[in-house]
Amino acid sequence: MPNPNRGACGPQSNEFDPEYDRPSKSQLKREMTALQKLGEDLIAEPRDRVKRVPMPEDVRDAILECQLIKDHEGRRRQLQFVGKKMRTLDADELALIQKTIDSWRGLSKADTAAMHALERRREKLLTDDSVLTELLVQHPEVDAQHMRTLIRNARKEQAENKPPKAYREIFQMLKQLQNKSAQPTTSNDDDIEEE
Repeated sequence: MPNPNRGACGPQSNEFDPEYDRPSKSQLKREMTALQKLGEDLIAEPRDRVKRVPMPEDVRDAILECQLIKDHEGRRRQLQFVGKKMRTLDADELALIQKTIDSWRGLSKADTAAMHALERRREKLLTDDSVLTELLVQHPEVDAQHMRTLIRNARKEQAENKPPKAYREIFQMLKQLQNKSAQPTTSNDDDIEEE
């Protein structure tokens, strides 16, 4: 004799076998967390940058408001509100926001790499006198005597464990030289004035 419970169970279990066509709760949670993180990334950026991000005005206002809140609990609530607003955006809007943030990070990576290059150049100036000669050839406008004094003082600071005043000043001078080299020349204006 067949078991009545067994037969009843068989057909009913087939109702639950078709594929589940909605995202799981875990997937929804991951998506909400990612959107919250995107909102946090925007909140961490300077206000003028946030204002340039292409997004709906209500989302931007929520982010800018969160930047102003100092109270921990108030900020936490506003951050949740930002996350809720981020969930109202469609995939294209979110992709555009993410692309904008990624471009900022690329710029930051380039800035970091340039800073490290300047630091390496400063170290070479302190260890090898021929590097100063090369620098003076590349940039004849540099006051050679002042630069030699800074290098001598920076070496002394390091030897005596003193605050790195000259060491920092060398970095700033190298940075200024790099910025001048990166700027386009305006020789065309000079030519026009001479005519």
